[in-house]
Amino acid sequence: MIFGIDLTALLPFIAVGFAAQMVDGALGMAFGVISNTLLLSLGVPPAMASAGVHTVETFTTAVSGISHTIHKNVNWKLFLRIAVPGMIGGALGAYVLSNIDAAIAKPFILAYLAAIGLYLLWRSRHYPPVEKSPKVVEPLGLVGGFLDAAGGGGWGPVVTSNLLVQGSSPRTTIGTVNTAEFFVTTTISATFIAHLGWEAFTVATIGLLIGGVLAAPLGALLAKRIEAKTLMLFVGVVLTLTSVYGLYIALR
Repeated sequence: MIFGIDLTALLPFIAVGFAAQMVDGALGMAFGVISNTLLLSLGVPPAMASAGVHTVETFTTAVSGISHTIHKNVNWKLFLRIAVPGMIGGALGAYVLSNIDAAIAKPFILAYLAAIGLYLLWRSRHYPPVEKSPKVVEPLGLVGGFLDAAGGGGWGPVVTSNLLVQGSSPRTTIGTVNTAEFFVTTTISATFIAHLGWEAFTVATIGLLIGGVLAAPLGALLAKRIEAKTLMLFVGVVLTLTSVYGLYIALR
């Protein structure tokens, strides 16, 4: 027992936070989805779960963004195009989730993401495609930020996958989306705290925070070292599995 916290109760959340951030840092998605699913399974209300996860992500994305910058995984022009719309969308999504039930649209979003995941799996088998500068960026950032806050996770799955579909480089896409996520999730956290207070910061979120911060530098290193074709394959697998599982839970 340290500072009134039972370490035995903390360790499982540290392990989940570490594993989730390793996946997120390397593939540009999944920390929010995995962590939020865990908290919801423990009976935490959706708004409180999303608030807790985004509070943790404020710290993990800061470390991850710095690591991706050090490894030169960031396209700064693309960063500016997704970060600002993402912050606006995130604030709107947090407000909606704090005041309205936004769960009705979730199955449709998850079905769309599962389809994108399957498409990325197909594309990974026909790699390398012709890399192109993505054209639909600002609306993507706005929608990604909104869904991330309202759905408790979704910035990475929505933004990373759609940029890859448009022909963006896997390594710099993952690094850029991760780095922009710090600004998006900080905006979301501030909005949640303004509406809900600090009640969401529980033992679970502390454990996720410790595990996530420890794993963040390693995920950025993996994104730099793994070849683009393999990155795209892994993104497709993770996106498809998490979306199908989320769809199953939402339709039960």
